[in-house]
Amino acid sequence: MDILLDGGSFLQQRDYTLIIDKSAQMGTIDSSTGKTYWSAVQQPVLAMATKCEELDSDGITLYMFADEFQRYDNVTADRAARIFSQHQPQGEANLATVLRDATNNYFYRRSIGMAKPNGETFVVLTAGQPTSPEAVERVTIDISHKLDRDGELGISLVQVNSNLLVTRFLQHLDDDLVKAGAKYDICSTVALDRLQEVTLTRVLLDAVAS
Repeated sequence: MDILLDGGSFLQQRDYTLIIDKSAQMGTIDSSTGKTYWSAVQQPVLAMATKCEELDSDGITLYMFADEFQRYDNVTADRAARIFSQHQPQGEANLATVLRDATNNYFYRRSIGMAKPNGETFVVLTAGQPTSPEAVERVTIDISHKLDRDGELGISLVQVNSNLLVTRFLQHLDDDLVKAGAKYDICSTVALDRLQEVTLTRVLLDAVAS
């Protein structure tokens, strides 16, 4: 199947996980808007949760992460709004640990026949430089080698701010993962402001056709 030509049905037979950075960097005020990145990301998070719920009627998996993470299963868009309101930015962005848990969760469900036939998409919204970029790279490479096919699992990395270090690292994951040893190219990147210019469906498709 060509994902880009038959994207609708492909996306509907898929699970979705939203991974939201709540590190201290998210509390930084964006000089162009006067709002913190945490405030700015709330509407896109809820829009993405709503879109994913449309595609995955049994609810999505939601993570809130900083130094540690909290996982919420079978989350509806309404519940996502309540969860978001219960958190505030603090700490550092330990992205590697939350990615490891999310992928272990996926591979466990796959092993017992509970994963959707078309796989899963992670959408990560982040502003913080990961506490260990090397660990994030290792995790994504390890993920790729456990996949049965290209497109089975995709990670869409949404950058909330304009920090150049974060941009370069996320772009590295997007462009250089196979050269670094990955079996498949499983990462795509998009800036938060681009979400206003492209459809959420396009973002979700790009995560598995990068």
